[in-house]
Amino acid sequence: MIPQIQKYSLNLGLFSVMILILSLLLGWENGTAPLAVSSSVFLAIGMGSVNSLKSYQYTAWILVAISCGMIYPSAFLKWGDFDLRNKWLLLVVVQIVMFGMGTQMSIKDFYGVKTMGKGVLVGILCHFTIMPGVGYLLTKLFHFEPEIAAGIILIGSCSSGLASNVMVFIARANLPLSVTVTAVSTLLAPIMTPLMMQQLAGTYVEVSFLNMCVEIIKIVIVPIGAALLYDAYLNGSPRFRRQVNRLFLLAIIWLSIVLFGVWNLLTAMFSETTMLLLELTNFILGTIIVGVLYYHLVIWRPKIHSFMPMLSMMGIVYFTTVTTAASRENIMSIGILILIASIVHNTLGYTLGYWISRGLGFDKNSSRTIALEVGLQNGGMASGLAGSMGKLATVGLAAAIFSPWMNISGSLLANYWRRKDEVGYSK
Repeated sequence: MIPQIQKYSLNLGLFSVMILILSLLLGWENGTAPLAVSSSVFLAIGMGSVNSLKSYQYTAWILVAISCGMIYPSAFLKWGDFDLRNKWLLLVVVQIVMFGMGTQMSIKDFYGVKTMGKGVLVGILCHFTIMPGVGYLLTKLFHFEPEIAAGIILIGSCSSGLASNVMVFIARANLPLSVTVTAVSTLLAPIMTPLMMQQLAGTYVEVSFLNMCVEIIKIVIVPIGAALLYDAYLNGSPRFRRQVNRLFLLAIIWLSIVLFGVWNLLTAMFSETTMLLLELTNFILGTIIVGVLYYHLVIWRPKIHSFMPMLSMMGIVYFTTVTTAASRENIMSIGILILIASIVHNTLGYTLGYWISRGLGFDKNSSRTIALEVGLQNGGMASGLAGSMGKLATVGLAAAIFSPWMNISGSLLANYWRRKDEVGYSK
């Protein structure tokens, strides 16, 4: 049934594109907006019916989100009195995105540090030096406004995302190395991202190391930690499960007490920094609750686990749509410049990551892996941090433009390397 729907959607998409072109030629302005959106939606669905285009389907949905945000911005900013840019809503969405990504990770992903230590070290060092540094240089070259410049440095300072693992898989490069670099860079993000932002973007926006560190833990480490706890609980010994169950009960009791007014009492007693750390403790306790509940949910409905990557994608599409809608005016005025900056930033990441690795004696597959790890950042993390700062339209603008380009360029590069090897083997 689904393949048939995809084929029908592809045909409808192509037909809509032809009508759209005709509307533009004849000056039928009233019909161009809905036709542009419907065309992109149908084509995004229909691409699943073409084997050679399946790997680009995620990117197609990102382009749908951008189209909707640009053409109908008001529809994706507020629903009635409810602001779709609400800080807590954005936090929950990005946590769902990270949790969905985390369900595709495992505790075993960290084992590669022992056997691939040199590759992991080079990947991490390249990632947290090349990308923030290039981002900083681009802000000086293009003279962006302070908050937009800070956004470019921010996305360069984020950890690599799971998209890099997908691209490495497509390229048939060193997947274990990719997974390990992603896992380790994610764990280092609460320290490295605020450090890079403080050093390189401190003159553009106010950066509190502690506040940003806590936000990254809440946005990234907590949801991924919950997913890893699920993995550990699933494969753990009966003794380990009993220990986790005790922690689960303690977490339930403490958070219930907090909900019944104790938090206000603590706020009156302790400093702002102490309360920030207590808030972080609450999130960490929530990690235990979510990890255990998710385990029981998957036992009850196993298909939920395979649905999580799609849920992550839906969350990223939401973020992209809202960020694009909020940033529409900035995109209209300087969007081309930021796109050029994203292409340069991304290309230098791939190029420097690859050739530095080759210069250090790594084989082609490992060098390709490090190139993709360096060139691809966690756009969801950047958007989440921009949202937590209340600067989605400015600091979040770079993430809205860089993320689609990273997916497009990563797909093109991975498929190029794969085809190049296949041709080589055939000879």
